[in-house]
Amino acid sequence: MGILQQQACISQANFEEDSQKQPAIGHWKPLMPSKGNKEEPETVVQDAGGVDETQSTEQLNVSRLRSSSVEIREKGSEFLKEELHKAQKELKLKDKECERLSKVREQLEQELEELTASLFEEAHKMVREANTKQAASEKQLREARGKIDMLQAEVTALKTLVITSTPSSPNRELHPQLQSPSKTGFRKGHGRNKSTSSAVVSAASQNVTPEPVSRECKEVDSILFAEFQAWKESPTLDKSCSFLDRIYREDVGPCLDFTKQELSELVRVAVEQNTLTIEPVASQTLPMVKVSAEECGGPNGFRSQIVTKCALSGLPRTCKHRIMLGDSGNYYYISPSCRARITAVCNFFTYIRYIQQGLVRQDVELMYWEVMRLRREMSLAKLGFYPSEM
Repeated sequence: MGILQQQACISQANFEEDSQKQPAIGHWKPLMPSKGNKEEPETVVQDAGGVDETQSTEQLNVSRLRSSSVEIREKGSEFLKEELHKAQKELKLKDKECERLSKVREQLEQELEELTASLFEEAHKMVREANTKQAASEKQLREARGKIDMLQAEVTALKTLVITSTPSSPNRELHPQLQSPSKTGFRKGHGRNKSTSSAVVSAASQNVTPEPVSRECKEVDSILFAEFQAWKESPTLDKSCSFLDRIYREDVGPCLDFTKQELSELVRVAVEQNTLTIEPVASQTLPMVKVSAEECGGPNGFRSQIVTKCALSGLPRTCKHRIMLGDSGNYYYISPSCRARITAVCNFFTYIRYIQQGLVRQDVELMYWEVMRLRREMSLAKLGFYPSEM
């Protein structure tokens, strides 16, 4: 449209310039007619008629040019108005888009501020919780230290029970349950002593005074001592460690290897899990059931001292004690030799549990020699040696 408007303007300008430059059409009339030319007035009349026709033609052309230029101007103005209208529409759309983007930016800024505020609030909350937990932990630590001091005092008071009252020399005044059945008597329904205390119960009849240590010649085995030291650093009852693996192979396994293999395995598991119960048989004479004696190695439910088959060896022996595995309720009568072997293993497990629980506070070498003494008792028991009071 711009090109057409320019062409219309140029053509109008040219037309005006031509109209200005167009010379006037006509002839000069002489003031006086010449004498020799009588036909001159007719010529003048003819020239005037031609001039009128030329002027009318030129005026018609001018009017045509003017009408075409007006049309061109109108069309150009309409086109420009349409373009202007389109530009205004596009501008309005862009304004709306800018307004929408501004709102999005404001919303994002507000969300960012809220998120920042929530993060700071959460961080302060975490700091407060951490401080609270730290204060509670410090309080618990102080209480735990106080309890540790109390427990240390109790351990010091119980040293006679843990150290001086050994299986070979029990302190009967500290352990009234170690009194013989004839002195203490049995009330209806006996208490059950697990394998942790069976070591002490088993020592009730061992009245042999141990020889003073100074009379023995001892020498520390470097391999055994190194294994014990490694185990002492992190005490565990897992038999995969070298210290317990050797003792299982050399002492515990052979000591609990009885004729009745199935029951022997159950006894070993009960000793390891601390669920074995050893009870003495009452001195009162009670009726005896032979069927039970065949099934469990003794009269199940009766606690009289009888001569019957030992449940572990299968040999007829005077069974003064019976065992129960866990809470099964089934009792198995055992001979004094089998009881000595089980007791020796229980004594060993009791002592290493004390070490694991931190109840034994002695020098490492003294603990090592106590373990060796317990191993010697297992070795003697598996060879058939046991005190006469068993």
